[in-house]
Amino acid sequence: MEDVLRRIDLTALPAEQELRALLPRPAVDVAASLPAAAELIDAVRERGADALAEQAERFDGVRPAAIRVEAQALADALDALDADVRSALETAIERVRIGSIAQVPPSMIAHIAPGAEIELRWQPVDRVGLYVPGGKAVYPSSVVMNVVAAQAAGVRSIAVASPAQAEHGGAPHPTILAACALLGVDEVYAMGGAGAIGALAHGVPAIGLAPVDVVTGPGNVFVAAAKRVVAGTVRVDAEAGPTEILVIADDSADAELVAADLVSQAEHDELASAVLVTDSADLADRVDASVARRAAATAASERVTASLTGEQSAIVLVADLESAARVSDAYAPEHLEIVTRDDESVLAHVRHAGAIFVGSQTPVSLGDYAAGSNHVLPTGGQARRVSGLGAATFLRAQQVVRYDHEALAAVRAEVTALAAAEGLPAHGEAIEARFEEGR
Repeated sequence: MEDVLRRIDLTALPAEQELRALLPRPAVDVAASLPAAAELIDAVRERGADALAEQAERFDGVRPAAIRVEAQALADALDALDADVRSALETAIERVRIGSIAQVPPSMIAHIAPGAEIELRWQPVDRVGLYVPGGKAVYPSSVVMNVVAAQAAGVRSIAVASPAQAEHGGAPHPTILAACALLGVDEVYAMGGAGAIGALAHGVPAIGLAPVDVVTGPGNVFVAAAKRVVAGTVRVDAEAGPTEILVIADDSADAELVAADLVSQAEHDELASAVLVTDSADLADRVDASVARRAAATAASERVTASLTGEQSAIVLVADLESAARVSDAYAPEHLEIVTRDDESVLAHVRHAGAIFVGSQTPVSLGDYAAGSNHVLPTGGQARRVSGLGAATFLRAQQVVRYDHEALAAVRAEVTALAAAEGLPAHGEAIEARFEEGR
């Protein structure tokens, strides 16, 4: 049988930079989409709701009757929500809330010297805009991940944007609306793509949309480009591109389970990346055979096959599991699974990944829904430098400085000396003023 996943032989590992170049990646160029994204954002800044309606008609095939979703539509969507789906969402909300609250750092006080202290406290931003994509699937789980993290941080004002759906009269998908209602979010907009990101960042007064401080949420390449365009105006999370899974496995792994997890992520998109890194050629053969069967049998077979046979997916053969960890770190996957005889030993060698799933009973799809972790994660190697979405995304660290007179006196000479050295004498004079007679 012909291999589904191409093979890359890295049993002799090259240097770091060369290694990164050899690893599979989708051909996604955010920079190439910047001009188009900027043009769409400029249109929204200039013409507001009219531009958003035109963009919905152009890209989503429907012109919404109203961009802002009415409160009654949210309530109706929740009333009509399937009971099993509602229960599943409630479980996900409960678990993600626990995980998100745990991410909020405690306030700390550093005692610098007698009478001198610095308090580090964490303050939420006032207002956030959360993007929930449309496209090939419906993502109420992304509503949960975005909203719960913001709520756990203490954000008081939340706006959600999701593309208009032609089959639902120009409103976002009703399951998206129901998830918003379940979470108590009543500010929801039928708008998508780069225009939605621009609207959240700059505001659209005519529809009551005030600018936000932070924009988060996954999306396509134009959403990623739009985030880059507005990054000087608002804080944004990572540019989430096509999803990625990298599995480190040895010959003890169940090939059927590994294959099932690779296929599960390939289901998202034709550009999704599915990568197995193993020191076992036999496991590689068994996984590939299982992938072929599962790809042919799954509902989204055409999409899955396109993902698995694309240049972004592969089986990488390495000499040992320490080398596998090096390959994973060079790749810096969005999702990393570790399925070996000694998972914790492999984990100890890993540094770069958006989220890590340890053991055969911890599949990535668990993290997509109800693990309690957040599924909005950095892709395209960004996990080397940024974190996934969480409560911290919506928090700012503040330093509160407290000195009494004696503590200030203890560093009086040092401050005035440095001020003079920097040519800023008034800085020193502000210190000296506190020691003038009568004060």
